[in-house]
Amino acid sequence: MLARIENGDSFEHPKDGSVFGNRERLLPKQTRGYYREYTVPTPGLKHRGAKRIVCGGKPKRSPDVCYYTEDHYASFRLIAQ
Repeated sequence: MLARIENGDSFEHPKDGSVFGNRERLLPKQTRGYYREYTVPTPGLKHRGAKRIVCGGKPKRSPDVCYYTEDHYASFRLIAQ
């Protein structure tokens, strides 16, 4: 998924690549538009599920930092790059 983000590939879900507002305030504070979210596919589900990667940086194809959440933004883990 990270390679697809960095390559600027297209994604299955229309919301992939959309601005993530960080309303939960669990990620470091940044200006609006810094973070973008992407769906992590979950085998067997017919909907987006809860897993996401949220990346920050501009331009969006070269993220400064990425985080993984498996519980729909209740917690995040830094992805080592």
